[in-house]
Amino acid sequence: MASWSAPSPSLVEYFEDRSLFHCGYCKNKSGSLSYGMWAHSMTVQDYQDLIDRGWRRSGTYVYKPVMNQTCCPQYTIRCHPLQFQPSKSHKKVLKKMLKFLAKGEISKDTCEDEPMDSTMEDAVAGDFALINKLDIKCDLKTLSSDLKGSIESEEKKKEKSLKKEGSKELIHPQAIEEKLGSGEPSHSIKVHIGPKPGKGADLSKPPCRKAKEMRKERKRLKLMQQNATGAFEGFQAQGQPASLLPKAKSNQPKSLEDLIFESLPENASHKLEVRVVRSSPPSPQFKATFQESYQVYKRYQMVIHKDPPDKPTVSQFTRFLCSSPLEAEHPANGPECGYGSFHQQYWLDGKIIAVGVIDILPYCVSSVYLYYDPDYSFLSLGVYSALREIAFTRQLHEKTSQLSYYYMGFYIHSCPKMRYKGQYRPSDLLCPETYVWVPIEQCLPSLDNSKYCRLNQDPQAVDEGRCKDLDRLRVFHRRAAMPYGVYKNHQEDPSEEAAVLEYANLVGQKCSERMLLFRQ
Repeated sequence: MASWSAPSPSLVEYFEDRSLFHCGYCKNKSGSLSYGMWAHSMTVQDYQDLIDRGWRRSGTYVYKPVMNQTCCPQYTIRCHPLQFQPSKSHKKVLKKMLKFLAKGEISKDTCEDEPMDSTMEDAVAGDFALINKLDIKCDLKTLSSDLKGSIESEEKKKEKSLKKEGSKELIHPQAIEEKLGSGEPSHSIKVHIGPKPGKGADLSKPPCRKAKEMRKERKRLKLMQQNATGAFEGFQAQGQPASLLPKAKSNQPKSLEDLIFESLPENASHKLEVRVVRSSPPSPQFKATFQESYQVYKRYQMVIHKDPPDKPTVSQFTRFLCSSPLEAEHPANGPECGYGSFHQQYWLDGKIIAVGVIDILPYCVSSVYLYYDPDYSFLSLGVYSALREIAFTRQLHEKTSQLSYYYMGFYIHSCPKMRYKGQYRPSDLLCPETYVWVPIEQCLPSLDNSKYCRLNQDPQAVDEGRCKDLDRLRVFHRRAAMPYGVYKNHQEDPSEEAAVLEYANLVGQKCSERMLLFRQ
């Protein structure tokens, strides 16, 4: 396998001006407010650090709500997949899917949780209006020829260095997609099988059990220990070997994998297959299924979100859900599919019925969006896809131990429709002032009283990742990367430093030193 080379630095353009826009959650016509920047390219580590400071991407636009001013504060939420146990309503959805696949049964039961089909597009509608205005200015193709030429020369250098390192290649993307993409058995595909009891997602811990059952088990073991000698002698007197001592009945709850990958009969009514295909840069499989995937998105937007037929265009679909600033990375110690942006396609009997848009980052799987064929709404595909993504995160964790979180985007307590994400537990919310994670149970009482809260309950705590040295921030100006300390000596505009300082505090010291801030 060829050695992996580090990607080129992230290149961003920060928008200093902000305006109030329409809110997709409370429908306030001028209540939504966020910071924003255009990411021409971005490493997965930089994006991981940015979402850990409250940022989130929509296409190649990266935004962060102004939490103490926006009408509906949006708190970054992450779930702990290794400790996750499906709730009763989650199990109902999984069993409903199994019944449909096995026998074709269609259940009319509704799930308690809202589907994982967040109205993110509506929520950033105002930001998209801003993007439309700035599109020509910010398009990478129309940046200065010096900047474009510099980036292209960097790419050529990388290509030459890769050729020198040998003819061996990384695993072919098609092989990766075929290996990871299917949830169904196949002779040529290795399928992830549910763990055995005592060998769950976290191999160092036994599977979770009900407290009542565990108390009974402790009492039983204590009694057995106290009466071990007498019991042994009694069994020997009756001619029974000690190996036939009565054993406790195994009543282990089924794991998430057990419920998802339960074997189906040979004459099953339907076949479901989940394929993971890289969307940026687009893999051959992604290109081959683009039109079919787009048609599902178009129907979803028209039926579920009541869009007119001319709104969900190919261009809008591409910019919103296919374009990504994330560089594809394949480090040796990373997941087999690599890091970056992907579409998780749900194929039922040979056709796409749903697509989960995800980013695979160094420490997490980040859910971007879900769209599905409205004809299959009865399968609760929002909840089902979230559970599949949690299981997928656990699968990736087996190869890449640090990848152990599932990010669900934003939790909006002030919007009842968006509280469903809090049902995937254990989960944490990100404090908007200190950027530390706080268990959601500790946050809810405060959020019940006020829609904006400093979630960190330590009044002395500060943002440890804040900008501490502005001069070390990196900028890209006139074909050259340089520290801000050098760049500012050539600037006369007094407002320049205030804008750069705002950007630096929002992205944090680490990202400000790694990313290149484009300055005209």
